[in-house]
Amino acid sequence: MPLFMDFHDLPEGLTAKHVAEMHQADLDIEHKYNCRGLTYWCDEKRQTAFCLIDAPDKQAVIDLHQNSHGAIPQRIIEVNDTIVESFLGRIEDPEKSKNTSLNIINDPAFRTIMVVKIKNKTLRESQTNTLKAAIRGYTTSINTLTSQYNGRVVKQEAKTFLMSFKSITDAMNCGIKIQESHNCVITPDLAFKIGISAGIPVTEKEGIFEDTIKTSDYLCDIAKADITITTAVKDLYEGENQNKPLAESKIIRVLSSTEEEFITQLMDYTEKIWSNPETGVNNFEANLGYSKSKLYRTMMNLVSKSPNTFLREYRLNKALEILEKQNSNISEIAYQAGFSSPAYFSKCFYKKYGILPSNFHS
Repeated sequence: MPLFMDFHDLPEGLTAKHVAEMHQADLDIEHKYNCRGLTYWCDEKRQTAFCLIDAPDKQAVIDLHQNSHGAIPQRIIEVNDTIVESFLGRIEDPEKSKNTSLNIINDPAFRTIMVVKIKNKTLRESQTNTLKAAIRGYTTSINTLTSQYNGRVVKQEAKTFLMSFKSITDAMNCGIKIQESHNCVITPDLAFKIGISAGIPVTEKEGIFEDTIKTSDYLCDIAKADITITTAVKDLYEGENQNKPLAESKIIRVLSSTEEEFITQLMDYTEKIWSNPETGVNNFEANLGYSKSKLYRTMMNLVSKSPNTFLREYRLNKALEILEKQNSNISEIAYQAGFSSPAYFSKCFYKKYGILPSNFHS
């Protein structure tokens, strides 16, 4: 059967005990709806709860809740059990305490999501083996540090890592240590970028933690600092640390809500149009609602790149991803990546990476 996670916005004053009673009520009649309630997460502070249920479909989940306790979920998404466990640490109820009739679980599903990307500054053939060895070493280090700071590596793909943390402080300290591990070893042809945001697993999107993952990924992709975090992460970090201010530094930048909104709009639009050679910077101005001068100033402040440079390098990064995954000819890759001319693509690729795309070997 499919596996579903639902979201309940709890009324003020509802406690973990109340949610445990509701969960037990589900278990008592779940067989009537061909459902199996696996577990739940309750966050008294944020007044949220999330249920994990095997069910024939979403309607069965609604019917079960409606007839057991009457609390209909605000949102239901289909999930994968392995992914849920990777983010949240479990897919079943924790062992019940002895001598208790209820299994009261005051365990928030709120998580800090960190994305780490190792980016190539050059692809010079003389450096290929050195860079591959360095990346292998960093991969081991990132996995080790994530575990040391009580995090979970949810996904690792090529040079990109997706991690989940219960604690904002653990996530921040882990991110700083990862950057320090890079800075201690001189690898000038590699750059580390880290984006950190926080949120709940079920939103209006179809994927688990989809909004939060996207934000972290965007921060990692384009913000100019080594570690970029949202204002919400900063506030939560200070809340965990007795209101001790988190000082911005050369490696840490905190985005304001306005800056975060701009980056989201910019990246959402870029993802839609990057492969279209006919789309240029003028389209950015029109679709983002910015004048030419304001767009330039905003992007230089946040990304340290002009709009033209940003779009060209975004396309080059996508072309590199294509090159690493398939053996298309250079003309095909140039057009796939939004370049109008294979010759211009090769020129830009060489300028950025130090080799021609035709000489690239993944």
